[in-house]
Amino acid sequence: MTAEGGRSSAATIYHNPKCSTSRKTLDLLRDNGFEPTVVLYLKEPPSRDALATLIAEAGIEVRAAVRKRESLYAELGLADASDDDLLDAMAAHPILIERPFVTTAKGTRLARPIDAVREVL
Repeated sequence: MTAEGGRSSAATIYHNPKCSTSRKTLDLLRDNGFEPTVVLYLKEPPSRDALATLIAEAGIEVRAAVRKRESLYAELGLADASDDDLLDAMAAHPILIERPFVTTAKGTRLARPIDAVREVL
């Protein structure tokens, strides 16, 4: 199936329905002809390896993929943690994963800001 303009409509969003940014990103995908696979990552978290791949494909640093405002971040003392420790923490506690990640045939982006997703539509 293709969206308007011949683009593939295949997309995946790592989604938290309680997050307004995640909901707006899902709307953006749908408004652009995508009906994405929705991964409720708090219920079905990506493996550590899958998370590392998402981050690398998005072209961001591991630290940029961590929710620093989450109380668990401070509780676990992650401010000075290595990338490996951050990946371990995110895999063990998916609430620490910044959201939403979006993948399409054109690439992967963390929707912070949401407009970053437009690069892969």
